[in-house]
Amino acid sequence: MLERPAAGERAVVVQLDFGYNDIAEQLEEVRLLTESAGAVVCSVIHGRRQSPDPATFAGKGKVQEVAAEVAAHGANLVVFNHALSPAQERNLERTLQCRVIDRTSLILDIFAQRAQSSEGKLQVELAQLGHLATRLVRGWTHLERQKGGIGLRGPGETQLETDRRLLGKRVKQLKERLGRLERQRGVQRKSRGRGEVLNVSLVGYTNAGKSTLFNALTHAGAYAANQLFATLDTTSRKLWLGEAGNIVISDTVGFIRDLPHELVAAFHATLEATAQADLLLHIVDSASPAREAQVAEVDKVLGQIGASEVRQLIVLNKQDLSGLPSVVERDEYDRIIRVRVSAKCGDGLPLLREALAEIALDKLGASRTRPMAGDASLNPDIISDPGISL
Repeated sequence: MLERPAAGERAVVVQLDFGYNDIAEQLEEVRLLTESAGAVVCSVIHGRRQSPDPATFAGKGKVQEVAAEVAAHGANLVVFNHALSPAQERNLERTLQCRVIDRTSLILDIFAQRAQSSEGKLQVELAQLGHLATRLVRGWTHLERQKGGIGLRGPGETQLETDRRLLGKRVKQLKERLGRLERQRGVQRKSRGRGEVLNVSLVGYTNAGKSTLFNALTHAGAYAANQLFATLDTTSRKLWLGEAGNIVISDTVGFIRDLPHELVAAFHATLEATAQADLLLHIVDSASPAREAQVAEVDKVLGQIGASEVRQLIVLNKQDLSGLPSVVERDEYDRIIRVRVSAKCGDGLPLLREALAEIALDKLGASRTRPMAGDASLNPDIISDPGISL
């Protein structure tokens, strides 16, 4: 097993094209993921294949190209933007003589760095152990030998079997602790429900601007940065909306394409709170060329956690970059469906607050408030917006 270096890591990124239409966006995303993990991307290698190589995923020629880049740049890490099997990782490390990780390991590493709350750390550890369980034999031949020697002779259990048993015991402990925390959250959600408070969860693709918008609305001071998965732990705050009273708004972890199954399972308790919300503010980076694919990925994860039926309000963020005006859009039933804002500049935030107040009043059974200034329902020229397609 090749150990992680004490100093910063220099990475070679590998992205293979198996017929994708958005290869450029995937290359940019894996570069941002690698940098978010703290590594320096010194080279990006890409190529086309019909199918993965069973032994090394990339094929002999491409692996030689990766090895040459590793040697040329003095890299100590190779990142594959794909899911590798334990055998493929082991074979690649033997050939390249440096650490090799796949997309799942990369995202898990970022989550481990970002977790701040005790619950977040437990969830990340559970996800890491689930991923590690399939990789206990990566290059450790001593794990397959039975224990021997004075004081070490046992009933024939190998070191590998011992590690698996200890890992399973730790997983059970983590699930029990997370179960207790989940029950506590359930009590809190019931308490808020009895008060008829509108519960709003911010969801969206990672780096869409959820935390920036959350801070702009609530002045919470939550950590926000131009990096993937800047926010991991869920934060909730009250937001006063005048006649509509208080609502509870929660900032949640961002989603990403091919989100590791281990993470979805480990964070199920946290994500379940999203399914219990009255309203989802789906934050979309309106300036991203891949926004439609990102929306589809978020909707897919929402379906996995049982939140697909929760009402959504699309918030087209970063309108300062798209150059389009702030506006509210309604459907044929006069229900608000989209609001275009800039969380960074503050443009459109009054419209978003009024939209939330209207929805909160609807929940309370109050009459609808007067039409908002700038409402797209009053301007048919604004509704047909060619700049945003969702």
